[in-house]
Amino acid sequence: MKKKLLAAGFVIIGTMLSACAANGAVVVRFAPPPPRYGVVGVAPGQGYVWGEGFWDYRAGNYVWAPGRWMRPPRPHAVWVPGVWLQSSRGYAFRRGHWR
Repeated sequence: MKKKLLAAGFVIIGTMLSACAANGAVVVRFAPPPPRYGVVGVAPGQGYVWGEGFWDYRAGNYVWAPGRWMRPPRPHAVWVPGVWLQSSRGYAFRRGHWR
């Protein structure tokens, strides 16, 4: 009986956590710090695109993920940077992606 209750507890907790991370986005109650700015430098080669740095949320804290040079996965692809979106529940990060 105790094992069944423990298993049910894990299922309930897992369901609650997955609801908080809907669409892979963690909802945070407080806003991220202002972005950091720095020197971008020269691209390592022709066709590279600069992906801006962003504040990521890991293990209960905001962590700065520095920008980097990236190669598009296909011709004419456009990098859409990540953005923090505010809602009534808090802040959720939409990761950058190629369009």
